[in-house]
Amino acid sequence: MAAAKKDLAKETFETFTAASNDAVKDGIEKSMAAVNDLSAFHKNSVEAVIASATTASKGFEELNALAAGYAKKSMEDGMVAAKSLASAKSVQEVIEIQSDYTKSSLEAYLASVNTVSDHVSSMMKDSLKPLNERFAAAVELMQSQR
Repeated sequence: MAAAKKDLAKETFETFTAASNDAVKDGIEKSMAAVNDLSAFHKNSVEAVIASATTASKGFEELNALAAGYAKKSMEDGMVAAKSLASAKSVQEVIEIQSDYTKSSLEAYLASVNTVSDHVSSMMKDSLKPLNERFAAAVELMQSQR
């Protein structure tokens, strides 16, 4: 009977030890998987920030080129109008040249504003896309951890 109790105690201890070892091993594996997932998520997030900044930078370069092009064209048109005004032969001709120049300047300005507005809208959408995708991935990750 004492031997049976000893065997039962030994068996219980071995069962408990095996179960503890399995639980610790499972916990470590889950922790390592979580660390690996977090590391991969962080890496993807950094890449998204870099992609977003790169896209925004290119967009601002294009925006700068649009502004420089508009300024150059506006200056050229102003010079042409000034030459025309200088060679005008009557007050009526001056008024017509100035009127035409004002109308064309306003149309060019409005076209430029529309172009810039479309460009900024597109640039913002494109540059925020990688960040929006990471945000969606973060939400999905949080929901999967419930």
